[in-house]
Amino acid sequence: MTTSGIPNDALVPALAALLAPLAAFAVILILTRRHARLSAGLSIGAVSLSFLCSVWLLVTHWQLTAPLQHTWQWMVSGDLAVPAGILLDPLSLLMFVIVATICLLVQIYSLGYMAGDPGVARYYGFMSLFAWAMLSLTLSATLLQLYIFWELVGLSSYLLIGFWFEKYSASQAGKKAFVMTRLGDVAFLLGILLVLGHLGNLEIQAMNAVDAGSMPPALLTLGILLIFGGVIGKSAQFPLLTWLPDAMEGPTPVSALLHSATMVAAGVYLFARLFPFFSLSPTAMTVCLAVGTVSMLLASTMAMVARDIKQVWAYSTISQLGFMIMGLAAGSYFAGVFHLTTHAGFKALLFLCSGVLIHHFGTNDMFAISRAGGRRLKVTMVCMVLAAGALSGLPPLSGFFSKEVIMGALAARSNPIWLGAGLLGAFLTAYYSFRLIFVLLFPARDTGEANSQSAQGHDGHQAASPGWHATVMNIPLMLLALTTLGLGWAEMPLERFLGTVFTGPILAMQHLEWLPWVASGLCAGGVGLAWFEFARARAPGVGFVERMPQVHRLFAERWYIDHFYRWFLDRVVYGTVSRLCADNDRKVIDGGIDGLAGGVRGAGRIVDALNLTMIQYRLGVMFAVVFFLALYFFF
Repeated sequence: MTTSGIPNDALVPALAALLAPLAAFAVILILTRRHARLSAGLSIGAVSLSFLCSVWLLVTHWQLTAPLQHTWQWMVSGDLAVPAGILLDPLSLLMFVIVATICLLVQIYSLGYMAGDPGVARYYGFMSLFAWAMLSLTLSATLLQLYIFWELVGLSSYLLIGFWFEKYSASQAGKKAFVMTRLGDVAFLLGILLVLGHLGNLEIQAMNAVDAGSMPPALLTLGILLIFGGVIGKSAQFPLLTWLPDAMEGPTPVSALLHSATMVAAGVYLFARLFPFFSLSPTAMTVCLAVGTVSMLLASTMAMVARDIKQVWAYSTISQLGFMIMGLAAGSYFAGVFHLTTHAGFKALLFLCSGVLIHHFGTNDMFAISRAGGRRLKVTMVCMVLAAGALSGLPPLSGFFSKEVIMGALAARSNPIWLGAGLLGAFLTAYYSFRLIFVLLFPARDTGEANSQSAQGHDGHQAASPGWHATVMNIPLMLLALTTLGLGWAEMPLERFLGTVFTGPILAMQHLEWLPWVASGLCAGGVGLAWFEFARARAPGVGFVERMPQVHRLFAERWYIDHFYRWFLDRVVYGTVSRLCADNDRKVIDGGIDGLAGGVRGAGRIVDALNLTMIQYRLGVMFAVVFFLALYFFF
C-alpha cells in the first residue's frame, strides 16, 4: 500500500481540529474555571471548529485513492527513533467526523442539562480534554501513539464518570471503570511490545501490510489476542463488561458521549484500524467472534430485567458493540464499521432522550417516569421511539441496514451457530428496547421490586420545570433523529468510500433472500411480545422473565459476574496472594533485616566489651598475642 504525505491544505485543518479542544481545556483549567458561561462557550467553540474541519476533510477527500500520512520524529535516543504522525484514510476520516459531531451535539445539549450545576466549568474542561484525546486517537499514525491517547481517553472518562465525586456511588463507579479498563490495557501494552519485538515497527500502515510469515504463527496469534484484550476492556466485552452499567453514575450527556461513538467505540475502532493485521490469524478471529457473541447475548439478557432507563441502554451498548465485533471477526470490514457509524447516531439519541426524562422527572426508574406522565413529552418520546426502532433493526431505520450487513457476514460462515446467535440477539434487542418504550407510553401498575429512585435519580437531578434548557436539549434530539432516519440509505456510498484503499481480505457477503425477512420477522416478534406484556389493554405489566424468579435473579445479578470478581478478590487476591506477600514481607524480608540487625548489635556488644578500660582484659589480650608469636617464631 502506497502512502503519500499530507498537503498543507489538509494538514493545517487536521492540526487545528486536534489542538482546538486541547487549547480550550488549558484555558478553562488555568483562567476561566470560575466562569461557567465563558468556559462553556470556549469548549463549544473549540469543538465546533473541530467539527467544521472534520467535515471539510471528509468532503475534500471523499475520492481519496491512497492514505495520506505525515510523520515526524517524536523522541530520539541514540539509534532509537520513535515517530508520531497523522494518518488520513477513509476509516479515520469517517470516525473523525463521527466523534466531532457527537462531541458537539452533546456539549450543546449539556447547556440545558447542566444548567445551574456548580461544576459547569470543570465539566466543560473535562469535555474538552475528552474531545482532544478521542480525536487524536482517531488520527494516530502509530500504535504507540494510539495507545497514549487511548490511555488519555480512559483518564478523561474516569473524570467524567466520577464528575459528581461527592457521591460515593459515583466515585466508586469511576474507580471501577478505571481499574477494569486498565486490565485490558495491560494486555494491550504487552501485545504492542510483542509486535514491536518481532516486527520492529508500530506504524499502523506497516502493520497492516505485513504477511502471515512475518511472525511465528503462535506468537502472531498471541500478539493479536493481547491487543484484543484492550478492545475487551475499552468496549466492555466479556468478561470485563460489568463496569459499563455502573458508569451511568455520571451525567447523562457523559453517558451519551461515552456510549455512542467515543470511548467504548474506541475498542471497535482499534479492531477495524488493524483489521488486515487481525485477519492474519484465523484462530484469533474465531476467539474474537466468540467473545463478541457471548457479550452480545449476556448483555441482552441483562437489559431484559433492568428498571433503570440508562442501564437498559448501557446493556444495549455492550450488546451492539458485540454485534460490531461479530461483524468484523466474521471477516466483514464494512459490516463492523457501518454498524459503528449508525449506532453512533441512534445510541446518542437514546441517551439524550433519557436525559430529558431524567432532567424533567428527577428519576432514572422507567416505571416511575411512566406513572409521572413521561409520554407527555412528545418530541422526546417520538425521537426515542425512532431510536429504539433503529436499535431493534426495524426497517427503514439506520440500524436495519447495518444489522443486515452483519447478518450477511455471519451467514457466510460455515458454522450456522454464529448466524443463529445473531438472530437470537436481534429478537432480544427488539424485546428489551420496546419493553422500555411500552412501559413509558402505557402507564400501568408497577409490580416490580421497590428499587426505584422516585425522588432523585442517579444523575442527582431533582425534577425540573420546562424552560429555555428544554429547547436547547431538543435541538440535538431532532438532528440525531434525522440522522437515524436517513443514514441507512448511505450504505452503498459508504461501502465504496471505505473500500477505496482497503487491501485486506474482504469477505464475500452471503446474500440470502430469506435472511432479511427472517431477521425482520424476529425483530417484529420481539416488539410484539413486548406489546403483549406491557401495552395491550389487559397487559400484565410483567415480562416473561419476571415470572421465572430464578432466571430473573440470574439476569438481574448480571450472571453473578461481579459476585465472582468479589469472591476472586477476597479469596484469591486478598486471601491468598496478598496474605502470602504480607507473610513474606513480615517473616522473610523484615525477619531477615531484623536478624541481620540483631547480629550486628551482638557483635557490637562483644567489641564494646573488649574495649573496656579494665586492665586485665588488655593484659590478657597482649599476653595471648605475645605467646602465639613466640610459638610461631621459635618452634
